Amino acid sequence: MSYFFTDRTGGFSSGSFESLNFAGHVGDDLASVKANRSTLLNTQFMNQVHGDTVEVVSDYSDIDPTCDALVTTNPDVSLAVMVADCIPLLLISDSAVAAVHVGRAGLVNGITNKTLTVMRNLGARNIHAVLGPSICGKCYEVPIQLQAEVIAIHPDSYSITRQSTPALDLQAGLVAQFISQDVSFEASTVCTMENSLYFSHRRDNPTGRFVGVVKL
Repeated sequence: MSYFFTDRTGGFSSGSFESLNFAGHVGDDLASVKANRSTLLNTQFMNQVHGDTVEVVSDYSDIDPTCDALVTTNPDVSLAVMVADCIPLLLISDSAVAAVHVGRAGLVNGITNKTLTVMRNLGARNIHAVLGPSICGKCYEVPIQLQAEVIAIHPDSYSITRQSTPALDLQAGLVAQFISQDVSFEASTVCTMENSLYFSHRRDNPTGRFVGVVKL
């Protein structure tokens, strides 16, 4: 199996979307998006909606299913998750792989656990999680009521900004899930809001989306 995360360089988009933007819903020129996507062969994208739907992909389609997690057992298909602050989560095993979009909503609605269940039902064992670049707990400021709602479910996601205002650490909340399930993991230390090599919705809006890609 193989996986990687893109940054925002080396593509065909311009302006706010310079240059390797993979999202067609953010206002970028669609021809540029298509050219950027063409650099990834047989890669299945999804129409992400911050939901909890998991789709199993048998074969590549140029139609993006509406979901926030893709799973496949087909070694000829790559899976992509688009982000610009949310966590691009890649799940790897010998028999199945998954690409998962984990933002605040995804952490709360449990899409990661649902994806793990789908993979295990397909025979996956010894699943390894790879968390790509995302906004850090010092940068993801939220209203105090929203913070309270999330940490009531995921206490490890509690954080404060450098100005001591309420914040969420989505990566810490997700890692706690993997520890509790004895799932091995590795997590990027890159904060998308702090690193201009990556698109960040919090820092620049409108902006593009980079991707995490995984293949069996």
